[in-house]
Amino acid sequence: MSIEEAKNALDSIIKKGRVHLYKPIQIAETLHHYRTESDIDLNDLEQYRNHSKRWRDDVSQLLVGRTSTSSARYQDDVFNENAMPPSLLAELGNINNSTQGIVEAYIYSHFEERQKQLAEAISFVRDSTANTFDLTQFLGRFRSQAGLKRSIDKVYEAVVYALFNTIVHELEAKITLTVDERKTELVREFEEFTRLVLGIDSTSLSFTTQAMLYRVGVTNAADRGLDMWANFGPAIQVKHLTLDIQLAEDIVGSISADRIIIVCKDCEKQALTSVLKQIGWGKRIQGIIVESELVEWYRRALVGSYADELGDSLLKKLLYELEAEFPSYQTFFNFYQGRGYDKLKLNGLWSDEC
Repeated sequence: MSIEEAKNALDSIIKKGRVHLYKPIQIAETLHHYRTESDIDLNDLEQYRNHSKRWRDDVSQLLVGRTSTSSARYQDDVFNENAMPPSLLAELGNINNSTQGIVEAYIYSHFEERQKQLAEAISFVRDSTANTFDLTQFLGRFRSQAGLKRSIDKVYEAVVYALFNTIVHELEAKITLTVDERKTELVREFEEFTRLVLGIDSTSLSFTTQAMLYRVGVTNAADRGLDMWANFGPAIQVKHLTLDIQLAEDIVGSISADRIIIVCKDCEKQALTSVLKQIGWGKRIQGIIVESELVEWYRRALVGSYADELGDSLLKKLLYELEAEFPSYQTFFNFYQGRGYDKLKLNGLWSDEC
């Protein structure tokens, strides 16, 4: 094995990684531990397979405020033969030790570049007004930049949630749960249950609350989980990636709700509708919303008849969701400097331009 092979394998993992770069960070932290502690043999995977996840999670929690929620099998893939097997990791370990951490600095320099791109994209929202914000232009930033393209699904979720939440809140919609008076004795029999679970008791058989949407948060790497749910019924799945019959089955099959809303690109709607009919799950789908509709709804909210009520609230909500989803650049800079990576010169094979 050569250092060039190890470097190529590392670059491939970085290129495929989403903006949080969990797998490259797992490699970086394994190398950092090997360099600073020297109590593991990089050729023996079992010595660091599980420990490396904890090392990665410690740094990820610091830098991005969360840790990987992928399956254990998916996380272990980083050390597979077609990714970064122990033999190649050992090559990286040798050069990393002899250069006081050049491979670690190289990995984190790529993380830094993505944070800069993210900061610029988020600033686009922060610096916009209801009259100047353009959703198509904003999404285009993530589609056109290689470092951000892999994270557009999370941005898409933030875009959808900000809009849905803003409109539902402004509507001041209410939902009411009611039990028939004929069931009063049954309610009395299970009064503690009905009070704790349903919010009613035998003296008050109805409960009213404001309609709300909730974002579930981070899903696993396959991104097939529930993205949003509403206390008035629907479960909402946001899909930006290309759909096929297997993924459509996974989306609907993994959600037990009988009123599902799917948000996807315009070009996916016809294929998705056809697939859902084939697998007999069309009745569970309350609606399919496409991107062109989101763009139009954003336009109406920002500059339409109700812009005064919706415009500023929508942009503030979108900015909040993006800042919560993605890390602070200042946090990263403090970490990078604290490790001393800023004192290492990335050149030659480990140049940012390689």
